[in-house]
Amino acid sequence: MNSKFGRRVATACALTAGGALALTGCFSGGSGGGGSTDDARISVAMLQPPNAGMSPFSDDIGKLTRLSIAETLVNLNTDLEIEPMLATEWEQTDDTTWVFTLRDDVTFQDGTPFTAETVKNSLDKAVEAAPPPRALNGVEISTEVTGEYEVTITTDAPDALIPNRLASGQLSMFAESAYGDDGTVNPEGTGTGPFVLTELNGTTTATLDRFEDYWDDPAILAGIDVSFVPDGAARAAAIRSGEADVAETIPVSQVSLLDEGQAHEVEMPRTTMLALNNSDGPFADPAVRAAARQAIDASGIIDSVYEGQADFSGGLLGPAIPWAADLRGDVSSDVAPAKVDGVPITIATYSDRAENPEILVQLESQLEAAGFEVTQDVREYISLETEMLDGAFDAVVYSRGTLLDTGDPLSFLAADFSCDGGYNMTQLCDENVDAIIERGSQAEAGPERQQATIDAETAILQQNAVIPIVNERVVQAETGTFVDIVRDPLERRLISTETKPAE
Repeated sequence: MNSKFGRRVATACALTAGGALALTGCFSGGSGGGGSTDDARISVAMLQPPNAGMSPFSDDIGKLTRLSIAETLVNLNTDLEIEPMLATEWEQTDDTTWVFTLRDDVTFQDGTPFTAETVKNSLDKAVEAAPPPRALNGVEISTEVTGEYEVTITTDAPDALIPNRLASGQLSMFAESAYGDDGTVNPEGTGTGPFVLTELNGTTTATLDRFEDYWDDPAILAGIDVSFVPDGAARAAAIRSGEADVAETIPVSQVSLLDEGQAHEVEMPRTTMLALNNSDGPFADPAVRAAARQAIDASGIIDSVYEGQADFSGGLLGPAIPWAADLRGDVSSDVAPAKVDGVPITIATYSDRAENPEILVQLESQLEAAGFEVTQDVREYISLETEMLDGAFDAVVYSRGTLLDTGDPLSFLAADFSCDGGYNMTQLCDENVDAIIERGSQAEAGPERQQATIDAETAILQQNAVIPIVNERVVQAETGTFVDIVRDPLERRLISTETKPAE
């Protein structure tokens, strides 16, 4: 860790563009580090406020899993392996049929029993949701009760990723009382996790208490007090003042203001890259793409924009995907770079991610030094998305989670770099890449699928279709008043049954 992380600052307030932001009263509970373990409560400052009342069928699902309110049939661990959760075992009985055996000792937080009937109800509601959970993209499932604690899931076509799909938080299990006739889902007191959501105050705070009848070892903590704090400086200030015990996603600019030992870097399965338009304009020429790749120095961007808090692995899949570096071979191109002298290019990016415009400034300097003439187009994402996907620009700086909802990086490569990919900024359409992706998609999660993923990544990078810039990290801040807070690269876990006050 850089020594600048250790600089102490006494202030307890954060400054925003609009002036001083007072933190007093922002948090629903104070630090729970004192008192006995049985009554200790932890205070959490979360990045994004709920936008759909904590419905699992929305982006709010991350809050439900990070706060241990909701659980799925299976769990995706940090090694990207599927392990039991509410299901104890599963078996694929033919190409389209999966049988899941369920735990028989689980009770929902409203007191009703967890059975195959409730699993079918939760999965049926997910299928009926509009839009349906992202993890179900590309597959249709139906669920049948085949025993009191057994469900059979059938797909419309062979699908090797059913266990991965069921690990998505959007397919969490809730009691029947959670589901309204109007399609809404109320997670208050209806999940199976070790903490019960007892109160949600709009977009400001939430209160959780320990679920005493949890099926596994109950939580050590008595509860969690959550404040939703979109401003990064305010989250950092809450850690400095002790109003929060843990805070999500501290901006790079705030890390140096935290006390030594409070900032914890977590490698993320997220990559920022420069997508080159392979079908139209200057970058349709492989030699011009090679010239762009030769001109770009990612290390300078890591040092200046990220202040060293990012990685460059040489690939699209970064250190958070543990097997990628070991399997990756030579991804260099054998195409000689063209001499570019005054070649005009337009590069777009979106301002929603603060680093992107800064990265574009650095890329402009590097590419112009090589002979390109760069025009920038920086707007909010919502106004750029259609044009980016339609190939309206010569290049796009964008940030992308490489595991999507299934924990499967091959799905990311298929979406972003195949002929039929729905998020193909590069406009790449290559028969070899598609054939590799198709081969890998038939394999179960494991070595064969991993190798196909790296083979596809190699085929993409050797064409200079896209230029990786950084593999990102996130900084999670903790005061040290509690231990065993989860530092999860998948951002699915934060507070667990083992989180407890520091001794």
